[in-house]
Formats: sequence, structure tokens, C-alpha cells
Amino acid sequence: MNALAALVRKDLILYFSNRRAILITLAAPILIAAFFGSVMGGAPKKPARIPVAVVDLDGSAVSKAMVASMKGDSTFEVTEPAEPAALERVREGKSRAAVVIPPGFGEGATRALFDAKAPRPQATIHYDPSQSMMLAMVRGVLTQHAIKGIGQAGAASGIGREISAPFEMRASEVTAGGDRRYNGYAHAFAGMGVQFILFMGIELGVGLLLMRRLGMWKRLRAAPVSRRLLLGSRIASGTVIALLLFAGIYAAAIIVFGVRVEGSLAGFIGVALAFALLASTFGLLIAALGRTPEATRGLAILATLLLVMLGGAWVPTFAFPDWLQTATQVVPTRWAVDGLDAMTWRGLGIEAAIGPIAAMVGCSAVFAWIAMRRFDWEE
Repeated sequence: MNALAALVRKDLILYFSNRRAILITLAAPILIAAFFGSVMGGAPKKPARIPVAVVDLDGSAVSKAMVASMKGDSTFEVTEPAEPAALERVREGKSRAAVVIPPGFGEGATRALFDAKAPRPQATIHYDPSQSMMLAMVRGVLTQHAIKGIGQAGAASGIGREISAPFEMRASEVTAGGDRRYNGYAHAFAGMGVQFILFMGIELGVGLLLMRRLGMWKRLRAAPVSRRLLLGSRIASGTVIALLLFAGIYAAAIIVFGVRVEGSLAGFIGVALAFALLASTFGLLIAALGRTPEATRGLAILATLLLVMLGGAWVPTFAFPDWLQTATQVVPTRWAVDGLDAMTWRGLGIEAAIGPIAAMVGCSAVFAWIAMRRFDWEE
């Protein structure tokens, strides 16, 4: 036991002696998570309004009422440039879409609303293809305001009555409960924490290969310590380093970005510990399978990027196709990200952490078993 403690202490001292590297290792996931978190919604706040340009070539009571209704909608930030300027705003990314209301729209839309056989006028939505998800939303809200505008214009002119939807909808976020709102930084820090701690595991593995190249492992084997103890000490020290890095990353997430462990604290610690073990054994596996530090680093980076991509670290897994959502259930990093999400913004109990912990510990056992059998003491 004293030998194991001495070996772990040696690894920790060597790793933390490079303060600049430690600072970069902590700063990189925090800065990138801050970026992704702000893109995914950030901390709870008033939703940003979508910039939309509207070109009214009709000028009828219906189109004017429609534009006025859109301006009063908190979803949109409406501008009314000329048509060429509206298209240029979309091209430059200043507006998500430009809605062009053609001449005769009001009269044609009113007739078509009450007569299914009447020809329907066509408004054009010019949209930014990089924001294609906005198209369905703009189209739906535009239809709502068109119907409202037709009703308002008809009521004002004494023809018919104002038309409105026969129901109302209330949007409610499903998070940890109560008045808590979704914090996009929670998922971003889970994803980036997983990614960069895996990179740390790679560096520990490559460091192992460098030590082998220098003959240090042959000298250590000359000491009265077993093969399992030597590699086990490397797993233990890697797990401790990963936990300390995880603590630093989430300390910044909690203090600066308002991330909270809304679920089980014990479950959160369990998921973090299981992933720290996974990252450490992954690094050891890379070292066991790699022949040289140079070849191993390139292969390991590719494997890590695939793991974090398929694990939902960059894009949440609900955005994946159905078949990919099913396939990625065997990816250990998905269990890590899902487990951290469950313990933070989802606010779930410790029972939701048991599956991710078991899956990651199982993968870690397989990684360690393969590494123990395959590690070569000489290059």
C-alpha cells in the first residue's frame, strides 16, 4: 500500500509541476463551454427576439394590421426596409428572414379564408439557409398574424368579425421543477468537461509511452512491485487528476455561469468519479495499444473526438437521427454527459445516476483488463 501511495504521489507531483499546462487545461474547457452555453441559451433570461424584415407591397388594411400584429409579438424584432435592402439584410445575416407581402394579398387572403375554391395569394419568405430551423417557426407565426390581420381589418370595416384561434397555449419548460429555468451552460460544461478530461487521459497515456521509451518502466520493474501495482497506480493517479480538473471546471460553472446541481449531489459526485476512472483507464488503454507516442497521439485524438461527438458533448443527442440515438447508447461518453445533465439541470434523483455510473465503471473495467494484458514494457 505504501508503494502504491508513493507511485500515485509521484505522478501527481509531476503532473501539477507544470502550472502553465494546468492553467490551459482548465481554461480551455471553461472558455469553450461558455461559448457553447451562450449559443444554447445561456443562463435563464428574457428570450432574444428574432430579427425579421417585412416588406409590405400590398398596403391594404389586412397587410397593415398583419405587420402591426407582428410588431407587437415578443417573438419578432420587425424592421420594414425596401425589398432589395431586406434581401441584403438576410444575406448579411442581420435578419433571419425577410417576408414579402405581394400586392393584392389582403383581398385575396380574405376571399380564400372564407372560400376554399378561391385562389390563394402567396407571400414569400426569404430566409438564411444556415438558420433553416427558423423557417417553420416564421411560417407558423406569420400565418397566425395573417389570420389575425384579416379579422381585425374585417371588424374595422364592418365586414364580418375579428377572427381568433379558439384556444390558447402556454409554454412551460420541463426542468428541475418549481420556477427554475433551463441553463444552457449546464449541458455545455458537461460536454466540454468530458472532452478535455478525455484529452488529459490521452496525455497521461502518451506520457506512459515516453517513460517506456526512456527506460523508466524497466527500472521501476526492477523494484519489488508487481506489474498490476505499477499500472494500477497510474489508473489511481489519473483518476485523482481527472477529479481535480472536474472540480475546477465545475467550480467556474457554478460561480460564474450559475450552473446548479439541482438533482442528487451524491449522484453528481458518483457520475464525476466514474467518468474520472473512465478517462484514466482510457488513457492507459491508449498506451497499451499504441506502439509509439507519435502514432498513438494522432489515433487517440481521433478516437476521443468520435467519443465526444457521439456522446452528445457538442450537439445534444436528441438532435441525432433515431437510429443514431439508439446506436450511441453503447458509447460511454454519452452515459457521462447524460448523467451530468440528469444531476444538474434535469434535477433527477440518485436513481438516475446508477445507470450511467454502472455503464462507465463497466467500461473502465474492460479498458483496464485489456491494458493490463496488452501493455509492453519495452518499445
